[in-house]
Amino acid sequence: MERKVGSSTLTAKEVKAALEKSTTLTAEEEKALRMRHGAGAPSKSAPLPRAAGANAELADELLVIEMQLMKAMRARTAAKASKAPAAVPTREAPANAAKDKIVRALRAKKK
Repeated sequence: MERKVGSSTLTAKEVKAALEKSTTLTAEEEKALRMRHGAGAPSKSAPLPRAAGANAELADELLVIEMQLMKAMRARTAAKASKAPAAVPTREAPANAAKDKIVRALRAKKK
């Protein structure tokens, strides 16, 4: 094999074009190349790749998990919206004696 003499420079556009044509790279390899050369995603409006690929069973399982997570998130946000505002501690009953002592010291220092 002959040794190459000289240098060559790859641009982000060249890497991006080559990655769009490539079908043999894994997701990790493609990600590493894009990060190394600063080549962005093919298009901002391009759909995201599906994690399940062509596996229908895995796609179904992922859909069920996604639906469960969405249901839990909706329940949590509804619970937060309906929750009453937290009670404010009064001056007569401080929540923490150490905290009250620090606040008093800071107020005295401020004066």
